[in-house]
Amino acid sequence: MIRVSGLRKTYGDFAAVVDSSFEITNGEIFGVVGPNGAGKTTTLKMIAGLIEPTAGSAEVAGFDAADPEMRHQLGFLPEESPLYEDMTPRSYLRFFADLYDVPRSVATDRIAETLDRLDLEYRDRRLGDMSKGMKRKVAIARSLINDPDVLIYDEPASGLDPLTTNSVLEFTRELRDDDKTVIFSAHNLYHVESVCDRVIIMNEGRIIARGSVDDIREEYGETTYRVYTDIDLPETETTSDGRRRAVVDTMADVESLQEAAEAAGGSVVDIRTDEPSLESLFLDLTGQKMAGPRTAAATEPAAEPAPTPGPEEPQ
Repeated sequence: MIRVSGLRKTYGDFAAVVDSSFEITNGEIFGVVGPNGAGKTTTLKMIAGLIEPTAGSAEVAGFDAADPEMRHQLGFLPEESPLYEDMTPRSYLRFFADLYDVPRSVATDRIAETLDRLDLEYRDRRLGDMSKGMKRKVAIARSLINDPDVLIYDEPASGLDPLTTNSVLEFTRELRDDDKTVIFSAHNLYHVESVCDRVIIMNEGRIIARGSVDDIREEYGETTYRVYTDIDLPETETTSDGRRRAVVDTMADVESLQEAAEAAGGSVVDIRTDEPSLESLFLDLTGQKMAGPRTAAATEPAAEPAPTPGPEEPQ
């Protein structure tokens, strides 16, 4: 369980995150999305205990985010995750297992099992000689070396080829099946829509929508119906492939068309439902096309002195 209450982070006069509150249940994949500068990464880092909030609190697996013991319950995969390139995947993961005091025999089995699940074949090749996709899989394996209850994945599939991307997304779904709690953030909203149980949409530091994708679609989107008939009606038009079609907004309109078609000696032969995607909802809600941060001063500051990285963030 993750509880975030009144979370706020300010840098001088700029509020990067404004009074965010939400709860994430065990075994849930929870999406955090928004345009650049919306406060996503700042929120994730506060939950991970890497940034101290200005106000509010975050509780992870029963621990305050600032409690060092919380780190043993957390696996964190940042968007940029440098590895020790002179190591091999096996030696690299053993090194982090030692940092977490994972017994050697347990670590050996866990490393092998995780790399099997991630389909990483080259386990004794130098990391510096591996592809970006392979390195990302090793970073994901590192996030699991301490068998945490909670995982934070920031852009886990960014820049990967389609095959590796599908592998990472499927692995994320498997983590839910293992009763892991996953916070998932990505700019590719199709990825978010395909794996997340619930989502929050952030803009200018605030949560502007929340719920399942279906909930958000129902509250903020518009569903339309394409109704195809085998007879001309005043409401229909002829499509490029010669079919007769009407586009309506409600099921009551669909039923009216069906009655009109039957009264004219015809029938409705097909009905297609068009629902807005998470991306289209996102663009409508934020009023932009993810072209970049709202202003140079309003981006999440990179110049803030960083806390000493934990085992999850080698430098």
